[in-house]
Amino acid sequence: MNVDPSLWNKLTKLVIGLVLTALVLGVALWYLPLIKQNERMRKEVLRLKTLEEKELETQKQLKTSLDSLRNDPKAVERLTRQSLSYAKPGETVIRFEDAATNGVTTR
Repeated sequence: MNVDPSLWNKLTKLVIGLVLTALVLGVALWYLPLIKQNERMRKEVLRLKTLEEKELETQKQLKTSLDSLRNDPKAVERLTRQSLSYAKPGETVIRFEDAATNGVTTR
């Protein structure tokens, strides 16, 4: 039985290639859940960073408003007039309310 040595070389290379391919696929499947978890965590980090930026902006606005109320008597007066409907002596307060609708639309 004479077998061509080049055939054995080709089969050996093929088997080694298939084993390496199987190892690469095995490692990929092994780490796939970690990759997906990493992606989910990155999305969560991005969402939290966006939320943090919004909260920092709100904090900045509230701090500015608080500083204004602490240092500016006119700001306190304006807030009192708007929220509590206070008026100076001789002034008349007029309140506007939304009209009640019954759900019927007119054309």
